[in-house]
Amino acid sequence: MTSAPHVTRVSPDGITWLASAGTYPRSTLALWRERPDAPLVLPCGTVFDVVSAPAVFGRRMLDGLWAEGAGSGPVAVFRGRTLLFAAPGTAQRLPSLLAWEEWGSQRARAVPPLLCHGPGDAVTVPPLTGDDAPGGARWLVAPDTRHPWLPGPEVLLWAAVRAARDAVRISIFPPADQDAKVYDVSRRR
Repeated sequence: MTSAPHVTRVSPDGITWLASAGTYPRSTLALWRERPDAPLVLPCGTVFDVVSAPAVFGRRMLDGLWAEGAGSGPVAVFRGRTLLFAAPGTAQRLPSLLAWEEWGSQRARAVPPLLCHGPGDAVTVPPLTGDDAPGGARWLVAPDTRHPWLPGPEVLLWAAVRAARDAVRISIFPPADQDAKVYDVSRRR
């Protein structure tokens, strides 16, 4: 199983890409020049969307993306959640795909909720330096190009489904009847 690379420092091209998401990219770049160790809030919906998952489940999704060969776009952690940067439009489409996949069914109840951030939302991005920020914000896969590949809703759907299957054991046998009387037949006369 291939693991995600641990690129924790944002490259100059990655900085330019992240800043392009802001309303005023030049101001964002100026702020980062002064304080590269500061996390910053950036809007979602134009340059990227973000899918936020609980840390362990998100890490399973990330490892699955890399094991399948597609890899991932930038990925961060913040306040106990994994933030998977995704193609714009993913936040609107992924919830309906999850519903189609019967995400809310009985066997999937153990699967944690995925939060989709798109137009009108904003996320906190970790510092550029790779250092941990307050709230544990740090990059797992830092942006390293001006045009990173960002997974779309279908790719993230199947990453979530695979992670859920790994997290929840699914038996082909129905659950045992809790009220059934069980007799020990191992001691026969």
